[in-house]
Amino acid sequence: MNINATLIGQSVAFFIFVVFCMKYVWPPVITALRERQKKIADGLDAASRANRDLELAHEKVAHQLRDAKSQAAEIIEQAKKRANQLVDEARDQARVEAERVKAQAQAEIEQEINSAKDALRTQLGGLAVIGAEKILGSTIDQNAHAELVSRLAAEI
Repeated sequence: MNINATLIGQSVAFFIFVVFCMKYVWPPVITALRERQKKIADGLDAASRANRDLELAHEKVAHQLRDAKSQAAEIIEQAKKRANQLVDEARDQARVEAERVKAQAQAEIEQEINSAKDALRTQLGGLAVIGAEKILGSTIDQNAHAELVSRLAAEI
């Protein structure tokens, strides 16, 4: 056998094999590779979108958390102000009530002092009549001289 004929036969067989592979094997392999490449690219895009969505969600959560904290601080501040107002109002009401009780007590004291003065004047007038009776040595009619006793009590 000749090496040239074998080499030509193998070359023709190899050429037919290459044509057969290019016609029937390569198109499905290329199609499968392209589909696989497309799936990988779509997966990477989806992952990228998911990462962006996750970052946006984190930013949104952080923003809502800051807003919630500021609202909570504002509510706490308002509650403190309202508590201070209530304390001030209660203090003012207590002060007004204390002044009212004090004024009422002062009025009662004045009334007691005046009634005590009137009682002392009346007793002093009676003592003056008794003293004058003893000095004069005669009985003085207290009813007859009631006007005199009243003026004497008013002067005292």
